[in-house]
Amino acid sequence: MIEGVKVVAFDADDTLWSNEPLFREAERKVAEELSEYGDFQYISDELYKVEFKNMEDYGFGAKAYTLSMIENAVNLSGGKLTGEQIMLIIESGRNILHNPATPLPGVEETLTALKEDGRYRLALLTKGELHDQERKIKRSGLGKYFSHIDIVSKKTQEEYVTLCSEMGSEPSQLMMVGNSFKSDIEPVLQLGGWGIHIPAEMLWKLEHTEEYDHKKLFKVKTFEEIIDILL
Repeated sequence: MIEGVKVVAFDADDTLWSNEPLFREAERKVAEELSEYGDFQYISDELYKVEFKNMEDYGFGAKAYTLSMIENAVNLSGGKLTGEQIMLIIESGRNILHNPATPLPGVEETLTALKEDGRYRLALLTKGELHDQERKIKRSGLGKYFSHIDIVSKKTQEEYVTLCSEMGSEPSQLMMVGNSFKSDIEPVLQLGGWGIHIPAEMLWKLEHTEEYDHKKLFKVKTFEEIIDILL
Protein backbone atom coordinates (compact mmCIF):
# COMPACT_ATOMS: atom_id res chain seq x y z
CA MET A 1 0.00 0.00 0.00
CA ILE A 2 1.23 3.51 -0.86
CA GLU A 3 0.80 5.89 2.06
CA GLY A 4 -1.65 8.69 1.33
CA VAL A 5 -3.03 7.42 -1.99
CA LYS A 6 -6.84 7.41 -2.05
CA VAL A 7 -7.63 7.40 -5.78
CA VAL A 8 -6.15 5.16 -8.46
CA ALA A 9 -6.93 6.35 -11.99
CA PHE A 10 -6.32 4.40 -15.18
CA ASP A 11 -5.74 5.42 -18.76
CA ALA A 12 -7.73 3.32 -21.26
CA ASP A 13 -6.22 3.03 -24.77
CA ASP A 14 -3.06 0.89 -24.79
CA THR A 15 -3.23 0.58 -21.00
CA LEU A 16 -6.42 -1.46 -20.49
CA TRP A 17 -6.76 -2.63 -24.11
CA SER A 18 -4.70 -2.45 -27.30
CA ASN A 19 -5.40 0.49 -29.61
CA GLU A 20 -2.33 1.97 -31.32
CA PRO A 21 -1.65 -1.12 -33.52
CA LEU A 22 -5.00 -0.51 -35.26
CA PHE A 23 -3.87 2.99 -36.23
CA ARG A 24 -0.58 1.65 -37.54
CA GLU A 25 -2.36 -1.03 -39.58
CA ALA A 26 -4.60 1.61 -41.15
CA GLU A 27 -1.54 3.71 -41.92
CA ARG A 28 0.17 0.74 -43.56
CA LYS A 29 -2.81 -0.09 -45.79
CA VAL A 30 -3.22 3.50 -46.93
CA ALA A 31 0.52 3.88 -47.57
CA GLU A 32 0.43 0.77 -49.78
CA GLU A 33 -2.42 2.30 -51.78
CA LEU A 34 -0.46 5.53 -52.17
CA SER A 35 2.92 3.91 -52.86
CA GLU A 36 3.23 5.63 -56.25
CA TYR A 37 3.62 8.92 -54.37
CA GLY A 38 6.42 7.86 -52.03
CA ASP A 39 7.71 5.16 -49.71
CA PHE A 40 6.11 4.32 -46.37
CA GLN A 41 8.39 6.53 -44.27
CA TYR A 42 7.76 9.59 -46.44
CA ILE A 43 3.99 9.08 -46.42
CA SER A 44 4.03 8.48 -42.65
CA ASP A 45 6.09 11.62 -41.99
CA GLU A 46 3.76 13.73 -44.11
CA LEU A 47 0.72 12.27 -42.33
CA TYR A 48 2.18 13.21 -38.97
CA LYS A 49 2.61 16.81 -40.15
CA VAL A 50 -1.06 16.91 -41.21
CA GLU A 51 -2.19 15.34 -37.92
CA PHE A 52 -0.21 17.87 -35.90
CA LYS A 53 -1.66 20.75 -37.93
CA ASN A 54 -5.21 19.46 -37.48
CA MET A 55 -4.96 18.72 -33.76
CA GLU A 56 -6.48 22.02 -32.65
CA ASP A 57 -9.53 21.55 -34.91
CA TYR A 58 -10.07 17.77 -34.81
CA GLY A 59 -8.64 16.65 -31.49
CA PHE A 60 -7.76 12.98 -30.99
CA GLY A 61 -9.28 9.71 -32.17
CA ALA A 62 -10.06 7.55 -35.16
CA LYS A 63 -12.35 10.06 -36.86
CA ALA A 64 -9.76 12.83 -36.66
CA TYR A 65 -7.12 10.38 -37.90
CA THR A 66 -9.26 9.38 -40.89
CA LEU A 67 -9.79 12.99 -41.92
CA SER A 68 -6.05 13.59 -41.69
CA MET A 69 -5.33 10.47 -43.77
CA ILE A 70 -7.70 11.73 -46.49
CA GLU A 71 -6.16 15.21 -46.46
CA ASN A 72 -2.65 13.76 -46.61
CA ALA A 73 -3.60 11.51 -49.54
CA VAL A 74 -5.11 14.47 -51.42
CA ASN A 75 -1.93 16.48 -50.83
CA LEU A 76 0.40 13.67 -51.93
CA SER A 77 -1.61 12.86 -55.05
CA GLY A 78 -2.11 16.43 -56.10
CA GLY A 79 -5.86 15.94 -55.90
CA LYS A 80 -5.86 12.85 -58.13
CA LEU A 81 -7.45 10.44 -55.66
CA THR A 82 -10.19 8.18 -57.01
CA GLY A 83 -13.45 7.50 -55.25
CA GLU A 84 -12.26 3.95 -54.59
CA GLN A 85 -9.09 5.21 -52.91
CA ILE A 86 -11.07 7.59 -50.70
CA MET A 87 -13.37 4.72 -49.67
CA LEU A 88 -10.34 2.56 -48.83
CA ILE A 89 -9.10 5.28 -46.49
CA ILE A 90 -12.54 5.65 -44.91
CA GLU A 91 -12.83 1.89 -44.35
CA SER A 92 -9.33 1.78 -42.87
CA GLY A 93 -10.42 4.40 -40.36
CA ARG A 94 -13.70 2.60 -39.69
CA ASN A 95 -11.76 -0.52 -38.71
CA ILE A 96 -10.16 1.47 -35.90
CA LEU A 97 -13.63 2.39 -34.63
CA HIS A 98 -14.46 -1.32 -34.43
CA ASN A 99 -11.73 -1.99 -31.88
CA PRO A 100 -13.06 -4.90 -29.74
CA ALA A 101 -11.33 -3.35 -26.70
CA THR A 102 -10.44 -6.76 -25.32
CA PRO A 103 -8.77 -6.28 -21.91
CA LEU A 104 -5.03 -6.88 -21.99
CA PRO A 105 -3.50 -9.73 -19.92
CA GLY A 106 -3.85 -9.19 -16.18
CA VAL A 107 -6.17 -6.20 -16.43
CA GLU A 108 -9.40 -7.77 -15.17
CA GLU A 109 -7.64 -9.74 -12.44
CA THR A 110 -5.88 -6.59 -11.19
CA LEU A 111 -8.99 -4.39 -11.28
CA THR A 112 -10.99 -7.10 -9.50
CA ALA A 113 -8.38 -7.35 -6.75
CA LEU A 114 -8.26 -3.58 -6.25
CA LYS A 115 -12.04 -3.20 -6.21
CA GLU A 116 -12.57 -6.08 -3.82
CA ASP A 117 -9.86 -4.78 -1.48
CA GLY A 118 -11.73 -1.50 -1.21
CA ARG A 119 -9.01 0.78 0.09
CA TYR A 120 -8.85 2.87 -3.11
CA ARG A 121 -11.47 4.54 -5.28
CA LEU A 122 -10.93 3.60 -8.92
CA ALA A 123 -11.33 6.04 -11.81
CA LEU A 124 -10.96 5.89 -15.58
CA LEU A 125 -9.55 8.94 -17.37
CA THR A 126 -9.31 8.52 -21.13
CA LYS A 127 -8.51 10.93 -23.94
CA GLY A 128 -10.34 10.84 -27.26
CA GLU A 129 -13.64 11.27 -29.08
CA LEU A 130 -16.64 10.83 -26.78
CA HIS A 131 -18.75 8.35 -28.76
CA ASP A 132 -15.80 6.15 -29.72
CA GLN A 133 -14.45 6.01 -26.17
CA GLU A 134 -17.88 5.29 -24.69
CA ARG A 135 -18.34 2.36 -27.06
CA LYS A 136 -14.90 0.91 -26.28
CA ILE A 137 -15.53 1.14 -22.55
CA LYS A 138 -18.83 -0.68 -23.04
CA ARG A 139 -17.31 -3.37 -25.26
CA SER A 140 -14.45 -3.93 -22.82
CA GLY A 141 -16.83 -4.72 -19.95
CA LEU A 142 -14.52 -2.81 -17.59
CA GLY A 143 -16.81 0.08 -16.70
CA LYS A 144 -18.15 -1.80 -13.67
CA TYR A 145 -14.83 -1.48 -11.87
CA PHE A 146 -14.78 2.33 -11.79
CA SER A 147 -16.67 4.70 -9.53
CA HIS A 148 -15.86 7.58 -11.86
CA ILE A 149 -15.25 7.78 -15.65
CA ASP A 150 -14.04 10.87 -17.50
CA ILE A 151 -13.53 11.21 -21.27
CA VAL A 152 -11.47 14.31 -22.07
CA SER A 153 -10.06 15.96 -25.19
CA LYS A 154 -6.60 16.35 -23.67
CA LYS A 155 -4.62 15.42 -20.57
CA THR A 156 -2.89 18.29 -18.86
CA GLN A 157 -2.54 19.21 -15.20
CA GLU A 158 -5.93 20.92 -15.42
CA GLU A 159 -7.77 17.70 -16.25
CA TYR A 160 -6.11 15.87 -13.35
CA VAL A 161 -6.96 18.66 -10.90
CA THR A 162 -10.58 18.46 -12.08
CA LEU A 163 -10.57 14.69 -11.64
CA CYS A 164 -9.31 15.00 -8.08
CA SER A 165 -11.94 17.63 -7.30
CA GLU A 166 -14.68 15.38 -8.65
CA MET A 167 -13.32 12.48 -6.59
CA GLY A 168 -13.06 14.55 -3.40
CA SER A 169 -9.30 14.16 -3.13
CA GLU A 170 -6.08 16.11 -3.52
CA PRO A 171 -3.57 15.61 -6.39
CA SER A 172 -1.07 14.26 -3.86
CA GLN A 173 -3.56 11.45 -3.14
CA LEU A 174 -3.80 10.40 -6.80
CA MET A 175 -2.03 7.44 -8.39
CA MET A 176 -2.23 7.46 -12.22
CA VAL A 177 -1.63 4.29 -14.24
CA GLY A 178 -0.90 4.61 -17.95
CA ASN A 179 1.27 3.81 -20.95
CA SER A 180 2.12 7.40 -21.96
CA PHE A 181 4.71 9.14 -19.83
CA LYS A 182 3.80 12.47 -21.46
CA SER A 183 0.03 12.35 -20.98
CA ASP A 184 -0.55 9.92 -18.11
CA ILE A 185 2.44 10.23 -15.83
CA GLU A 186 4.29 13.53 -16.00
CA PRO A 187 1.33 15.89 -15.33
CA VAL A 188 0.44 13.93 -12.18
CA LEU A 189 4.02 13.87 -10.90
CA GLN A 190 4.22 17.63 -11.44
CA LEU A 191 1.12 18.03 -9.28
CA GLY A 192 2.68 16.02 -6.46
CA GLY A 193 0.85 12.79 -7.22
CA TRP A 194 2.03 9.28 -8.01
CA GLY A 195 2.47 7.33 -11.23
CA ILE A 196 2.70 3.76 -12.47
CA HIS A 197 4.11 3.69 -15.99
CA ILE A 198 3.39 0.55 -18.01
CA PRO A 199 4.73 1.06 -21.57
CA ALA A 200 2.74 -0.38 -24.49
CA GLU A 201 4.21 -2.15 -27.50
CA MET A 202 3.58 0.92 -29.67
CA LEU A 203 3.43 4.62 -28.85
CA TRP A 204 2.01 7.38 -31.05
CA LYS A 205 4.65 9.87 -32.25
CA LEU A 206 2.96 12.79 -30.50
CA GLU A 207 3.29 10.99 -27.15
CA HIS A 208 7.07 10.65 -27.35
CA THR A 209 8.91 12.62 -24.67
CA GLU A 210 11.96 12.37 -22.46
CA GLU A 211 11.35 10.05 -19.50
CA TYR A 212 13.00 10.22 -16.11
CA ASP A 213 13.03 8.57 -12.70
CA HIS A 214 11.05 10.05 -9.82
CA LYS A 215 10.57 9.13 -6.17
CA LYS A 216 6.81 8.78 -6.74
CA LEU A 217 7.08 6.83 -9.98
CA PHE A 218 6.92 3.07 -10.47
CA LYS A 219 7.80 1.43 -13.79
CA VAL A 220 6.32 -2.01 -14.49
CA LYS A 221 6.33 -4.46 -17.38
CA THR A 222 3.14 -6.39 -16.58
CA PHE A 223 -0.23 -5.24 -15.30
CA GLU A 224 -0.20 -7.73 -12.43
CA GLU A 225 2.75 -5.91 -10.87
CA ILE A 226 0.34 -3.13 -9.93
CA ILE A 227 -1.12 -5.41 -7.26
CA ASP A 228 2.28 -5.77 -5.60
CA ILE A 229 2.65 -1.98 -5.49
CA LEU A 230 -0.81 -1.08 -4.22
CA LEU A 231 -1.87 -4.01 -2.01
